[in-house]
Amino acid sequence: MTTRSAVTLSHLDALEAESVHIFREVAAQFERPGMLFSGGKDSVVMFHLARKAFWPAPMPFPLMHVDTGHNFDEVIEYRDRVVAETGVQLLVSHVQDDIDAGRVVEDTGVGASRNRLQTTALLRGIQENRFDAVFGGARRDEEKARAKERVFSFRDAFGAWDPRAQRPELWKLYNGNHRKGEHIRVFPLSNWTELDIWQYIEREEIDLPPIYYAHEREVIERDGMLLANTRFLETLPGEEARTELVRFRTVGDATCTGCVESDAADNAAVVAEVAGTRVTERGATRADDRISEAGMEDRKKEGYF
Repeated sequence: MTTRSAVTLSHLDALEAESVHIFREVAAQFERPGMLFSGGKDSVVMFHLARKAFWPAPMPFPLMHVDTGHNFDEVIEYRDRVVAETGVQLLVSHVQDDIDAGRVVEDTGVGASRNRLQTTALLRGIQENRFDAVFGGARRDEEKARAKERVFSFRDAFGAWDPRAQRPELWKLYNGNHRKGEHIRVFPLSNWTELDIWQYIEREEIDLPPIYYAHEREVIERDGMLLANTRFLETLPGEEARTELVRFRTVGDATCTGCVESDAADNAAVVAEVAGTRVTERGATRADDRISEAGMEDRKKEGYF
């Protein structure tokens, strides 16, 4: 009698295998999927995993960036370089187009942000490109509303999310059924943590925008956060810029994404730093999550990721 030896995957290999399975499941179930890509670490890892899932064939769907127009220059430069190097199709849905067309009204003044306006640009991009599934890099450990999400998150014809109408996902079985005009948001990184992401980046030697590593930058301190002193940030009387050694834990609209003091200049140092952190990156550095106790959930119900 022969015995079959069990193959035990490492933690990262198991996460990678789950994500690859999700990408292939979407490719089998949907006609026109697309992937959100901001140039942030999670979307970069998601892109890396998607390319692995279909290699040596090209990735069978395009990238879409919802562009607020208030981006970090380093991130846009990185985005364009990745597109040029890989040959992937990039679609850009500009918030400025919705402002110009009068579909949304931009807030002005100190503390104003275009972050909430992304929802209109996102839904317009999904409709214009006729996506029936859209990949996003959200993780459950980031924020409590995202912790409620299934891997396949049903959205109605208005792009809205109902947390009480989630579909069961027993035994990794994903239900992509939807009617015309509806779509599914798909989260291949749902079960990853920030530490998993960084350990994977280190293992796979994934290139990231330089703002994720320690660098000197002019910052403004506001509400306990350090905001980059960019051309998009309007300052209050008495606020003074100072230069600090910082890095970004997450990337978003430059007007509401803070950085943290850090001397972590490479992947190994960032892994060590994240391992000792007890506050999520969104909790520590995203001013847009502080609008209310249920700020993220309210935006998701409106159609946000």
